[in-house]
Amino acid sequence: MESKLFSIQQAGFTISIALQIIGQDVLATITGGDTPHIGTVTTYTMEEKKVTRFPSHDGRFHKDDVLADIFVKAVAKAVPHYLVVTSGVHVDHISKAQIASSFPMVESLSREIVQWLETVNWGEEAVYYQNGEKPQ
Repeated sequence: MESKLFSIQQAGFTISIALQIIGQDVLATITGGDTPHIGTVTTYTMEEKKVTRFPSHDGRFHKDDVLADIFVKAVAKAVPHYLVVTSGVHVDHISKAQIASSFPMVESLSREIVQWLETVNWGEEAVYYQNGEKPQ
C-alpha cells in the first residue's frame, strides 16, 4: 500500500489531502482548518456516486462534500477502480473569502494528485472464479 500527503496553505488556513492506495482503489481524506473532522463520505464508482452527510453541532448537515465533489471530478479517471473520499474542513468563523479560496485550493491539490497517481504501480487485477467455478 502506498500513501502520500498533499497540502496547501492559503487565505489563513491549510487544506490537506491524504491518499492511500488500496489495491486498485483510493481512499482520500480531505481535512483542514482549525478543527479537521469527517463531515461527509463520498463513494464513487463508474456507475454511481453516493454522498453521506453527517449532522453538525446544530443539527444542520456538513457540506464538505462540495470539496469532495471537486476532487472526485478531477481525479476519478486516474483511479482504476473505486474512490472513497472523507471530507471535513472547519475554519472557526470562516469568511466568504476563505470559503471561496477553498475551491481553488482543492483544485490545485487535485491536479498535483492526478500527476502523482499517474506514477503509481497499481499491481495486478484481482482474479475471480468464472463460468460457474466454485471454491473447492
